[in-house]
Amino acid sequence: MREAQWEDYELIDCSDGERLERWGDIVLIRPDPQIIWHTERKNPLWRKAHARYKRSSSGGGAWEYNQKVPQQWTINYKNLTFGIKPMGFKHTGIFPEQAVNWDLVSEKIRSAGRPLKVLNMFAYTGAATLACLEAGASVCHVDASKGMVQWAKENAALSSLSDKPVRWLVDDCVKFVQREHRRGNKYDGIIMDPPSYGRGPGGEVWKLEEQLYSLVELCLPILSDDAEFFILNSYTTGLPPSVMEYLLNVMIKPKLGGRVTSSEIGLRVTQSGLTLPCGSTAVWQSGK
Repeated sequence: MREAQWEDYELIDCSDGERLERWGDIVLIRPDPQIIWHTERKNPLWRKAHARYKRSSSGGGAWEYNQKVPQQWTINYKNLTFGIKPMGFKHTGIFPEQAVNWDLVSEKIRSAGRPLKVLNMFAYTGAATLACLEAGASVCHVDASKGMVQWAKENAALSSLSDKPVRWLVDDCVKFVQREHRRGNKYDGIIMDPPSYGRGPGGEVWKLEEQLYSLVELCLPILSDDAEFFILNSYTTGLPPSVMEYLLNVMIKPKLGGRVTSSEIGLRVTQSGLTLPCGSTAVWQSGK
């Protein structure tokens, strides 16, 4: 299992369906349904956290504040800076376990020996976009949420990357890729981080495990002949990393060669020394 190397974020402990986390100087408690163990909560920060997200029995939930929390604060990962704030449905603006993938794309871009053009789909608040820009790539950042794209722009400014070659697009990812295909545009790297559940442009509900094949298939024509990487992330329990690895092996490798790997990604728990699984990633890389 791959783990990120953080200084400004820490998963202090986890028990009874909750995480105890440090985001810079702010300590938050957030729900996580996969934490099914009932270990003793020895750390005093369980009782002194700044805020806790409590789920409602009727759905949704809300933050309960024990101490004053800034409306927004920043944390750093290496040379990148992100704005953090408590949002609805427990989110804070980044997924810290994804830092292993930020490192991966940075390494691929720096070692390519040429300028790379990267597409970041379902790009959220732009952490992967920033990693690519900081490493020297040009990026097309696409997300359907206007608010998330604006947040990504703010993160770019915080990281002193606003002057880098990036297109910020509020768009439906499927429709955008279809247009890029018609235009004949190609990308040397694609990052795909789709939600487990979503709604299409007509309001139809879709599940990732049912749509993933068609999503990857849609991207094949816009991968350049000398592409460097394709990264596929999932938080869907019905999609283990081995399934995503198989998918990329049968779809991308026959066309471009290279190799495919997959793994769970996770966060080290300070209290126990164990690793909390936080999702799955499959990666196709060129054979260079």
